[in-house]
Amino acid sequence: MAEKLVVLMAVAAAVFVLFNQGSKAMTLCNMDEKGLMACKPSVTPPDPVDPTEECCEALRGADLKCLCSYRNSLMLPSIGIDPDLAIALPPKCSLTLPTDC
Repeated sequence: MAEKLVVLMAVAAAVFVLFNQGSKAMTLCNMDEKGLMACKPSVTPPDPVDPTEECCEALRGADLKCLCSYRNSLMLPSIGIDPDLAIALPPKCSLTLPTDC
């Protein structure tokens, strides 16, 4: 029970930091809010769409190793993002994922 509480608190803290940075815009791994929102339809089940050029452009400037670190995180599902769809996105934009992703 205590372990679940710790995980829940960690997820809540991560979501809080991600969405509530005061006057700062939301960013994740060098992707700004505009880029994140451009990619969200491509990583949201049940009917993801192919990434737009705006999404791919945002991914080109992203820290892909950082994005890979969220692969097994509970944070992505908590904000409606499917981690498997997220990991599949860079190759759809002709980007190569880090080998340890």
